[in-house]
Amino acid sequence: MRFTQDRIRVISDELKNLIYTHKVDVNNIHYKKGLYFKPEEADDNRKWEIFDSTTMHWYGPDEHYWYRFNLTIPKEMKGKRVYVKVATQVDHWDDAKNPQFLVFINKKVSQGLDINHQMFLLSENACGDENYTIDLQAYTGIMFAELSLSVSMIVMDEEINKLYYDIVMPYRAFPRMEKEDMAYKKLLACLNDTINLLDLRNPYSEEFYLSVRRAQDYITKHLYEDLANTEEVIASVIGHTHIDVAWWWTVAQTREKVARSFATVLALMKEFPHYRFMSSQPLLYKFLKDRYPDVYEEIKERIKEGRWEPEGGMWVEADCNLTSGESLVRQFYYGKKFFKDEFGLDNKILWLPDVFGYSGALPQIMAKSGIEYFMTTKLAWNQINKIPNDTFMWKGIDGSKILTHLITTLGVGQDESNFFTTYNGMLHPDAIIGGWHRYQNKDMNNDILISYGFGDGGGGPTRDMLEMSTRMDKGVVGIPKVKQCFAREYFDKLNNTVKDSKRLATWEGELYFEYHRGTYTSMGRNKRYNRKCELSLMDMELFNLLSGNNHKEEMEEIWKTVLMNQFHDILPGSSIKEVYDVSKVEYEEIEKELGEILKENTPSLVEEDNNYISVFNTLGFTRDDVVKLPENIEGNLLVDKDGNSYEIQKDVNGVVAYVDNLPAKGGKMYKIEKGEEKKNTKFSFKDGVLETPFYTIRFDDNFLFTSIYDKENDRETLKGSANLFRMYEDKPMCFDAWDIDMYYSEKFWDILSFESAEFITWGDVRSTLRIVRKMSNSTIEQNIHFYGNLRRIDFETRVDWKEHQTLLKVHFPVDIHTDEASFDIQFGNIRRKQHKNTSWDEARFESCGHKWIDLSEGNYGVSILNDCKYGHSVHESNIGLTLIKSGIEPNKTADQEVHIFTYSYYPHKDSLKAKNTMFEGYKLNQELYAFNGRLKDETSLVKTNRDNVIIETVKKAWDGNGVVVRCYECENSLTKFNLEFNREISKVYECNLMEENEREVDFEAKVLKDRIKPYEIKTYRIIF
Repeated sequence: MRFTQDRIRVISDELKNLIYTHKVDVNNIHYKKGLYFKPEEADDNRKWEIFDSTTMHWYGPDEHYWYRFNLTIPKEMKGKRVYVKVATQVDHWDDAKNPQFLVFINKKVSQGLDINHQMFLLSENACGDENYTIDLQAYTGIMFAELSLSVSMIVMDEEINKLYYDIVMPYRAFPRMEKEDMAYKKLLACLNDTINLLDLRNPYSEEFYLSVRRAQDYITKHLYEDLANTEEVIASVIGHTHIDVAWWWTVAQTREKVARSFATVLALMKEFPHYRFMSSQPLLYKFLKDRYPDVYEEIKERIKEGRWEPEGGMWVEADCNLTSGESLVRQFYYGKKFFKDEFGLDNKILWLPDVFGYSGALPQIMAKSGIEYFMTTKLAWNQINKIPNDTFMWKGIDGSKILTHLITTLGVGQDESNFFTTYNGMLHPDAIIGGWHRYQNKDMNNDILISYGFGDGGGGPTRDMLEMSTRMDKGVVGIPKVKQCFAREYFDKLNNTVKDSKRLATWEGELYFEYHRGTYTSMGRNKRYNRKCELSLMDMELFNLLSGNNHKEEMEEIWKTVLMNQFHDILPGSSIKEVYDVSKVEYEEIEKELGEILKENTPSLVEEDNNYISVFNTLGFTRDDVVKLPENIEGNLLVDKDGNSYEIQKDVNGVVAYVDNLPAKGGKMYKIEKGEEKKNTKFSFKDGVLETPFYTIRFDDNFLFTSIYDKENDRETLKGSANLFRMYEDKPMCFDAWDIDMYYSEKFWDILSFESAEFITWGDVRSTLRIVRKMSNSTIEQNIHFYGNLRRIDFETRVDWKEHQTLLKVHFPVDIHTDEASFDIQFGNIRRKQHKNTSWDEARFESCGHKWIDLSEGNYGVSILNDCKYGHSVHESNIGLTLIKSGIEPNKTADQEVHIFTYSYYPHKDSLKAKNTMFEGYKLNQELYAFNGRLKDETSLVKTNRDNVIIETVKKAWDGNGVVVRCYECENSLTKFNLEFNREISKVYECNLMEENEREVDFEAKVLKDRIKPYEIKTYRIIF
């Protein structure tokens, strides 16, 4: 019959309008403006004011109100299920930014409300005449300046509600079903026959209810029993609400969002006993525990019941491109520890639905942290290429493998030719069928995972979704059977299903995200702070160990603040301005606290003596470098205990000296002496040509580098103008702070002219060229350091940036023949093609690297190092380091401030080697420490006999039992190596990254002996 499907829609819509009855408006509302967390806090001395919902409004954006009213359930609602509906005029648009409420019934948290959750249950079976005091903690959201507020009591008619959902569930599947398919025809006929039994002439009459019951009996028998799904296609579903720790709101607002969202889940669990829910991010649980301990205790009860799953792996869902390897270890440690301490559960899944790319080092970090499974959806946002499998093994740079599953949920009504999927799934037949159609590995698995519920701004599953679930879990022909299921249960079953399958594919290396490439650069200030804090924290852990001081609690709190700010919308630079106003204060406080800890540690390391300077090297290899000395130093020579002297150079940039053979994780002391003043003998500049001990450098009329000739290796390193700043028009199609689109290179402006250029320092330690350039509204000032004993050329840079939607890069076209570039990543490095042969290569036009990028051709190479940048481009051997990206959404003034950073040009003999680029990258990033006084111990705490084994972390064990040393192999080379200590060893254990002992390791006296695989991370517990 024609139009039957439309007829069913008309009737079901009418039924929907009949579900809620006995509406009673609430008018006796009082309010106070301001943020209160509990009803007793609102009982302050401020006067309550009357809120007239017929004439008054409340005003935003980003404001808080507190509303209170008393309710008495009318006698005519006796025996009924009574709800309260709270609404504004806003019922559409962006659920992440709209008005939200936390409801208190008789001063106890009840649930959250938003545009997707507008009702809360007041009484399941009203007696009539019950009295309630209702408090609403109200937040305006950030989209609207003026809001209405309406409150009403309503009754749900359970018979009508049940029949409506029994009809509408299969009806919602029709858009995904083939019209000639027998399942569609059978369902259509059954629904048509059902509504033919309805008598809608006099709603709520006796005849009406008799017809409702007849229709109910019919559809129960002929659809939910006779048309049961006999296929084995299953959708394992888990309730979920992705809550961004910050984004269009601050972390402070997230503390409120957590309470609202989690309280909503708990409220709906009372109405729907089959409901299962999961949430990651231990930090969010910590927020709730601190503010609403009663709600937190209720969650613990649901966890014990097996209805709430705390799973996810990390402290927060952190960015996996920019975060350092050691920080990722701490993300897992603090994340897993919290869930184990609080709930007795050991996480096995890394749950990262919304992160902007996944480092090739991550599989090993996961595996050595006890993580077995990985889930994301974000790769389905790729601009060009579709990941060819949804269930596969992900193989990291070291060979570690992790079972990976990409959620395939489609949006309701989404065209299946669009391969986008969502972690904010709707528990809706259209989305479930679409998710099964989208799944690419049906040949080995018949079960897909759906995370459903409103997210980003929180909220979670709705009553409508749970009504759908109670019907879909019965299984109806043509629709996958739904099973409420924990994520861990799903992955364990998936693992058993596919582990022996010959069809289980492997994806090797990074999971590059073809989108949001601007997040490597946006909000440069935050990225600089993060890099400096990561490295300073490791240095302070070493100093704490050496000094014997205990700053465990302070260090833990600092680490957790750094980890919080690595959330995937904070560190990437994609949040509002207020988020970075807060993080700036937090980072400054961290720098101050770490400075105080260093000051406390210093007396244990250095004896006071104004005649001496002690220099400490926190890196894990013997080091030759330039050290910055105290400005008030007397004398012009440093003399070590063997009589070797080192020139002290005082200039406009400060006081520096070149020192060599500094022990790994140790230091040397030098006596300050006065000697004959030396003149510059290593540098000369004439007619645009600079002679250094290592290079002959030529400049053009604009002081761009046109030649850097390597004297030692007798070869040119450039093939064009270098240190060239280029401003690109940066107007992405969408997601302004997140994206750099591939057409960005179409329009650009080279910064050629200069305001001034002069050598401000001439000396044998270093000579410095100062260049000031202006372009548009911005100024670039550089002190370019050429060293007498180091092959590096450092570009110490200060940019006063006043542009918007403009990308700044600096370019170095190098004379190196290769088709690939190497990039520093966490605990290793990765190679990427620099051509555009395939669509995958073409899409990777901007890539993430940490301390360096390198082009090598066999026996020679050139690296560009940096101290706080991550975005890189390279094509035809033209290396571009992305310096500033100044988007305007969601932060209109992003990056319009002073930027300070250093990058370096480093030619080197041979291909990429540890003693070359890796060492120089570390040296640029972790400066030497200089102390006034005599160093108490000049030995190396620990060193290795192999340059390709990088000692990364040395600290006290978390449990206090011994010293932990973490190292990794950096040249993709199987290696036997030693770790030599400055004291006798009693016992050595190899641990996982959680510092759990796994095996005993051989040692002799002070030397640990072991073997390390290519790119392997090794963690040892040393008992002295």
